[in-house]
Amino acid sequence: MSDAAVLGALDGVRIVDLTQMLAGPYCTMLLADQGAEVIKVEPLDGDHTRIIGPYHADDKLKAFGGYFASVNRNKKSIGIDLKTAAGRELVLKLCDNADAVVENYRGGVMDRLGLSYETLHARNPKLVYATIRGFGDVRTGRSPYADFPAYDVISQAMGGIMAITGPDKDTPMKVGPGVGDIVPAITCAFGIVSAIFRAHKTGKGQFVDVGMVDAILAVCERIMHQHSYAHALPHPEGNHHPLLCPFGMFPAKDGFVTIAAHADAHFPILCRLIDKPEFATDPRFITVQDRRANQDVLIATVSDFTGQRTKQELLKHFGGKVPFSPVYNVRDIVADPHFKVREMLPWVPHPGLDHEVQIAGVAVKMTETPGSVRHRAPLLGEHTDQYLQSIGCSEADIARLRDDKIVI
Repeated sequence: MSDAAVLGALDGVRIVDLTQMLAGPYCTMLLADQGAEVIKVEPLDGDHTRIIGPYHADDKLKAFGGYFASVNRNKKSIGIDLKTAAGRELVLKLCDNADAVVENYRGGVMDRLGLSYETLHARNPKLVYATIRGFGDVRTGRSPYADFPAYDVISQAMGGIMAITGPDKDTPMKVGPGVGDIVPAITCAFGIVSAIFRAHKTGKGQFVDVGMVDAILAVCERIMHQHSYAHALPHPEGNHHPLLCPFGMFPAKDGFVTIAAHADAHFPILCRLIDKPEFATDPRFITVQDRRANQDVLIATVSDFTGQRTKQELLKHFGGKVPFSPVYNVRDIVADPHFKVREMLPWVPHPGLDHEVQIAGVAVKMTETPGSVRHRAPLLGEHTDQYLQSIGCSEADIARLRDDKIVI
């Protein structure tokens, strides 16, 4: 890992990151992975995820755990007390030379601190100001819940994803990873890059607002056309699809596998592979709609075949012939050569450890400007001096700011 690695596509873009927890940091991580310079402005006690863990058993320092390490790689850290006028002035100066500022405070907090979009835009008209809030910002549409706090589980619930996830139609269920944070983060990163592109063309920045609930609804787009076109009320479908079959999870002797052979191109192949070639011409299964209407028979037949074999046996039997995968846990992922060759399991150093640890890698691959994990997550205030000097602070100024507990 090195800052001297091949430059990313966003090299030269500067982001002031005023986010904490998961949604905001994941958003700015995506930008940092592609080469943006991300200045993480933390309170003097740090982003609260620093203390969540998990900590490695050999960690002698415990400066931060795996949570923080995973979503704050490639960033620089500066600790500033925003409750002080002097601290806020430092942030204003950082934003004067930035392409974007990103924050995920509750609505109105930045306004009260004198760091509103309007204030920063007046100083730097090219600045893109991006927010991630549970129910959006009043500038783009005042939600009746605008002042409500929100986390992943809240946006999953109200955005509709829980209502179509679960083991049966009566049991909604939380999705495993924090998609209520991560989907808004990805959406916001797309919005930021789009707005920066526009600002570079026109010289004018803008306000970019992502409501967490809105982003989840956008991901659940299927429920809207089911409701609008078919007047249906979508509900959890267990591990199968409401419109397609066979498309879902099936048992194996040692776990589970997934098969998606609903299409006309794949269904006859599946029939042959499960020793039921006659199903390909059976009137019950001729069209996609027919297969869905008779899904109970199909699911039971495929399950009977898969349940008598191991995941690896099924991978050899189905792999490359129809869309298929074993259901992997993280140990399976680490052992599979796909993720190694795709550089999805990078090793990073960690303060307090004398060996490296693995985190998830960069999914967006580019041939000329590849994104990468160039350096580990920063220690709290690790780059304070560097950035204070960049906005004109002398060594004496920095020492005074530290003595006054304005920076760390």
